[in-house]
Amino acid sequence: MKFNVASRRGSQAASFLSIQQLLLLGLVALSTPVAASIGDRLPEFQECVRVCERENCGPDAEHQTPIPLHRRLLLWTCPQECDYTCQHLVTSSRLQQAQQSPPGSPPPIVQYHGKWPFHRFLGAQEPFSVLFSLGNFYAHYDGLYNKILPSIPASYPLRKWYIWLAYVGMASWFFSAVFHTRDLPVTEQLDYFAAGASVLYGLYYSVVRIFRLDKDTPRRQSLLRLWTALCILMYVGHVTYLKMWSWDYTYNMAANVAVGAVQNVLWSWYSWTRYRSHRKGWAAWPGVVVAWVLVAMSLELLDFPPLWGAVDAHSLWHAGTIIPAVIWYNFLVRDAQDDMARSERLKS
Repeated sequence: MKFNVASRRGSQAASFLSIQQLLLLGLVALSTPVAASIGDRLPEFQECVRVCERENCGPDAEHQTPIPLHRRLLLWTCPQECDYTCQHLVTSSRLQQAQQSPPGSPPPIVQYHGKWPFHRFLGAQEPFSVLFSLGNFYAHYDGLYNKILPSIPASYPLRKWYIWLAYVGMASWFFSAVFHTRDLPVTEQLDYFAAGASVLYGLYYSVVRIFRLDKDTPRRQSLLRLWTALCILMYVGHVTYLKMWSWDYTYNMAANVAVGAVQNVLWSWYSWTRYRSHRKGWAAWPGVVVAWVLVAMSLELLDFPPLWGAVDAHSLWHAGTIIPAVIWYNFLVRDAQDDMARSERLKS
């Protein structure tokens, strides 16, 4: 057996919070890990893996099948090659059997080790999640080098927070691409820690911008120091809990969604009040982005078998956050320019 075998305002706020609470509950429920997936327990899968490892992963040359260089560079081992091959052999067999099965039969495509059986590309386990993660990376790169740096002068006090927003965003999506290329304990941890940093930094700079903690007054500078210290402590505590106490998927998802929900509420409120007072279209962009991200997040609740063995709900979630990132950097530039223009008018 070889590897290549084939009030109104109050009601609106309440509705918005209810949507986020439902998404939080759904995502937390989906994040709960299971000891073994249905596919792991299939007798035909277990037998396939045993035969494959005996024929391809033996101690002697006769029972060793070489692994291509590009997959060895991605740390694919012989048992993992057998596992991948058997997932697709069993899935193909179950799909053929399903054509003759009566309606209501169990679904032919099942998960293995908590994941759907994806077709890898050049050794990457989830190629479309990798592609869309890189798309998000570029959105932050473009936002920094083609929008923030050229359009916002160094004298603008919020500029440094926006620069760090781009850096944290790029780091987060880089590690997301790495994790979806190869799901290993170290890549999973880097992805989770970077994502947590990105979500928490999003809340951090949102409070700084909305409540203008960047202003050089004694009271606001004291609040800024306290807020900075609190966010650092929250992140250190988050990482410490996951790393030293319990690698808890449910907690991690709940923590990230909860922090993101607070950030979304703040920007929705800011967008609504700013648009009402200024009547400028760009002032509504944060509300559009929040709604867009909520829709993209809801895709994760679907959790359907990957289309063509490649595109699943999680990859579509990543795809859905690219355009909002582009809009967001356009908003930051317009908001900064408007803020500087108002400051100039007050001086004159």
